[in-house]
Amino acid sequence: MRKTSIGGQAVIEGVMMRGPKEIATAVREPGGTITVKVDPLNSITQKYPILKKPMLRGVVALVEALVYGLKALSFSAQAAGEEGEELSAKEMAMTMAFSLGLAIVLFVIIPTYAAKYIHSAITDPAVLNIFEGILRLAIFLAYVAGISRLKDIQRVFQYHGAEHKVIHAYEAGVPLDPEHVRPFSRFHPRCGTNFLLIVMIVSIVTFAFLGWPDLWLRIVSRILLMPVVAGIAYEIIRFAGRSDSKWVACAIAPGLWLQKLTTREPDDSQIEVAIAALEAVKPPDDQDDLVMPANG
Repeated sequence: MRKTSIGGQAVIEGVMMRGPKEIATAVREPGGTITVKVDPLNSITQKYPILKKPMLRGVVALVEALVYGLKALSFSAQAAGEEGEELSAKEMAMTMAFSLGLAIVLFVIIPTYAAKYIHSAITDPAVLNIFEGILRLAIFLAYVAGISRLKDIQRVFQYHGAEHKVIHAYEAGVPLDPEHVRPFSRFHPRCGTNFLLIVMIVSIVTFAFLGWPDLWLRIVSRILLMPVVAGIAYEIIRFAGRSDSKWVACAIAPGLWLQKLTTREPDDSQIEVAIAALEAVKPPDDQDDLVMPANG
């Protein structure tokens, strides 16, 4: 099995793949043709190699994944005929700021505020922090379950499944065509779903030792520590992507189960789109190494 660097995400009527040197977004246009946009990968780690160090690389990978992912979504919406123009830099910045703000409200402010209602019955700070973390995890699972029921999202999740199948096939070294790709699993250990679940679990452990200060101090401390949590989660999922250990497979199994919600079985036309994206960024075999963030 090849240990590949390639990862990606599903977009509107398509798939984005990120290789060692390029990023490609393949989209099925309304007329049925597949259009592929290829851009060079200009990672900040190329300019500042120190950012490739453990812990730092996780934070960089997460930020870059958000930026490239939003650009791919914007292009796919335009190519699929859902938008007139791609988002400008200002519009993308505003979208990212709104998304970050929503994440802070859902996964930081609401759970840490709600935990105060059991403070009269439980005074142990560690128990309170663990309860808050479990509540955060419950909100995350409810959010994923909720959006997975939306019809438009389910189609995106089919492309998510296609992305995983194609990466599995590439790792196995089989020909990249629908016939050979179709039998592979739509679940992948380097999926962004796995990454987010690990973030939730790591945050429970990390925040358990912070005590129970005032509400605003709790909120600020969690926001400031999220890069640390993301860095730890990234190293875990990176290790899982390299390992063939049965123990590691058991540890990441919950993330694979969760992908039953975030992926759907794709049809052959969707697999073709994912293949087109991967073919556009596929490096020579001797230049592929597992250094990339979790795929979407």
